Amino acid sequence: MRIKDIHRVYFIGIGGIGMSALARYLKEGGKKVAGYDRAPSNMTDALQSLGIDVQFDVAAALGACSTADKSETLVVYTPAIAADHPVLAHCIAAGFSLMKRAELLGTITRNTTCLAVAGTHGKTTITAILGHIMKETGAAATSFLGGIAENYQSNLILGGDEVSVVEADEFDRSFLQLSPQIACINAMDADHLDIYGSAEALTASFQAFSQKVTGDLYVQKGLPIEGITYGLEVGAAYDARNIRIEQGQYVFDLKTPTDYIHNIKTTLPGRHNVLNTVAALAMANGYGIPLTAIARALLTFKGIKRRFSYRLKSEDRVLIDDYAHHPAEIDAVVSAVRELYPSKEVLGVFQPHLFSRTRDFADDFARSLSQLDALILLDIYPARERPISGVTAPWLLEKVPMKNKRCASKASLPELVRGAEEQVVLMMGAGDIGVLVNKVTEILS
Repeated sequence: MRIKDIHRVYFIGIGGIGMSALARYLKEGGKKVAGYDRAPSNMTDALQSLGIDVQFDVAAALGACSTADKSETLVVYTPAIAADHPVLAHCIAAGFSLMKRAELLGTITRNTTCLAVAGTHGKTTITAILGHIMKETGAAATSFLGGIAENYQSNLILGGDEVSVVEADEFDRSFLQLSPQIACINAMDADHLDIYGSAEALTASFQAFSQKVTGDLYVQKGLPIEGITYGLEVGAAYDARNIRIEQGQYVFDLKTPTDYIHNIKTTLPGRHNVLNTVAALAMANGYGIPLTAIARALLTFKGIKRRFSYRLKSEDRVLIDDYAHHPAEIDAVVSAVRELYPSKEVLGVFQPHLFSRTRDFADDFARSLSQLDALILLDIYPARERPISGVTAPWLLEKVPMKNKRCASKASLPELVRGAEEQVVLMMGAGDIGVLVNKVTEILS
């Protein structure tokens, strides 16, 4: 099915971050767009404000699908939707044309110059920085993001159909649906073992993705894949040097294969975000944007919601909200906090995401979380999974080698944080902790 032949698109799981960007894009392109999600959210509110019909009741969704013309309707679903979900099962039985989210993204971007960002960490940040660079420098690019860019208050940056900037998601091997001309691989830490089964299978999938890149492939130096390397003070082709903090802002010099540029500034905190910035910069430079123009664009980038987002920032109390849900991501964000606030104690609030991930990386989570001064652990957010016997928040907490730790309910959390002595509060997780942080912000304010 060609996109131009589609008149109506129905999204099952339309409130997802990747799904909603596609819904926005097709709505902007004049398609009739509707969808189902299990509950209202900020994302579905934003879609409804654009005139997109969203159902939250299964019966209503079934009714909408029953009256749709199958010959001109495409049904798009996310792999997070169970195969036996009533709405998906109905659409399959009724004979609708169906696509997974990744397949639709691959179809939309196939006839563009596609810049794809892969990696188990950093994808959203790199993609957002790159999309912003393209927008600020006038490239005819549309960017599909896995988060909400503060500059645009959206997960879609519209700018033309010559170039597409996308996240290449390894979950469910989705990135193998893409056909990128330029790509990067930022990290390959073991993750999604519920899908892959082993770290070796995950690595093989990244190798397969690398073979799909027809032009330049940028790879963090040290990863077992051939490409143009980038890194931090490691002698890479794109190498950040003399990294320092000046007036609360990270500044670095950059050596490229052909040039050396001084005093590049990034608005994002942490050395991991310097690395993310270098990755985006290398891809933009490889596309043909001059380094001086890239450096100017970086000055106006405001970040991404829930990626080291300051909710409060004063001498007495700092509250930071972050999406970190893997041990390596926790390491990165805690390191950034320690570098920025070396004399302050840090309280971490963590909501584990997925029973399988908690089980597979329990010892690594315990090590990462022990770097905090105090810890409050929330119940595991199940997302698409059913509970696994014995895998609970108290079980994980027992493994964390620190004294000042406790489990808590979401209802009790705001008061616990208000009574804490630590001056820096770091809230982390990929579940609904992003909603809970609003209540904590209110009570601390």
